[in-house]
Amino acid sequence: MKNIPFRFAAMAVCLVVLTSFTLSYSTQSTATVSNFGQYLWCTLNGLPATQTASFNSGMTTQTQKGSWQTLFDGKSTKGWHTYQKNDVSPLWKVEDGALTLAGGGAGDIVTDKEYGDFELEMEWKISEGGNSGIIYHVHEDPKFKATYNTGPEMQVLDDERHPDAKQGKNGNRTAGSLYDMLPPAKKATKPAGQWNKVKLIVKNNKAEHWMNGVKTVEYPTSGPGWEKMVANSKFKGWEGFGKYPKGRIALQDHGDKVWYRNIRIREI
Repeated sequence: MKNIPFRFAAMAVCLVVLTSFTLSYSTQSTATVSNFGQYLWCTLNGLPATQTASFNSGMTTQTQKGSWQTLFDGKSTKGWHTYQKNDVSPLWKVEDGALTLAGGGAGDIVTDKEYGDFELEMEWKISEGGNSGIIYHVHEDPKFKATYNTGPEMQVLDDERHPDAKQGKNGNRTAGSLYDMLPPAKKATKPAGQWNKVKLIVKNNKAEHWMNGVKTVEYPTSGPGWEKMVANSKFKGWEGFGKYPKGRIALQDHGDKVWYRNIRIREI
């Protein structure tokens, strides 16, 4: 009983300190103030505070699921490596804030991290007569010699000049297509030398390709529908193609100059 006055005095001191802290840091997140309050409460009541979150843990970071992560900082190739290698060829350069393939022989580059369900955004610009691609769910294993052995591709192409645009079936090798599998439902590609903004969404065994605000294709990534598309494509019988629900994002070296910028991803 004799400790009660001390307990009330301590509570009063803590209340003053907490009020002062809250006013002084009104620009901090509510989680930050709440965590400090939890620490004072635990200390006052003689409870361990080891599980109380740190002051900054309530802040949203780019590594948390659901938040956007920048995959290209506009200055370097940090976060990427050449497929099956540890570094990036000097032929992949940064020009005017864009990740640029300056010449063939560099090899495809892939993200250091693997992704399952995600929303990917970027801009690309292709040279005249150029060809490249955005490939996902790439499984990096020595038995697969190229990124496209396992990963489906969103085509990047100069439709007007590259012969691939007239090959395949019904335009299924043109820009924005699911390469050699599905043609774009609508054409929304800008000519060579102009920037195209694209989005790739992969979620719950379904995928969507978007080009300049227009949905170009939509398809299942597994199951009977997917298997039927594979069976009607050049990938029929390929071991591992489209079999991995998680993998790396790749940018293709097809020997032609291509530019990529504003690359970001959000895991979903």
